[in-house]
Amino acid sequence: QVQLVESGGGLVQAGGSLRLSCAASGLAFSGYHMGWFRQAPETEREFVAAISNGGRNTFYTDSVKGRFTISRDNAKNTVYLQMNSLKPEDTAIYYCAAHSFMERVSTTPRTYKYWGQGTQVTVSS
Repeated sequence: QVQLVESGGGLVQAGGSLRLSCAASGLAFSGYHMGWFRQAPETEREFVAAISNGGRNTFYTDSVKGRFTISRDNAKNTVYLQMNSLKPEDTAIYYCAAHSFMERVSTTPRTYKYWGQGTQVTVSS
């Protein structure tokens, strides 16, 4: 049974930082590209960042470039999202997701096969 478990969310003031983690089990982690998505109330789930299965390639949505960093540790079956200079508009539930390395790294939610339960990030102004 595949499980993706996010942690590290919370309440932070604008300008602060958080580090999200996503621990994977039940899958060959190094065979999966990993992504982070977020969803604010009454909005669609949107792409935040992705990393290739080997960690060589990373992708970001424009609004987080220069502020967020995605990374992974294949020995620990974990992907991270370091979030700096947080803004109120970053407030959302953050989800990690996985899809097979046999496809190109995707920014589209429907490509991802496995999802975590999400972790809430709230940025106060």
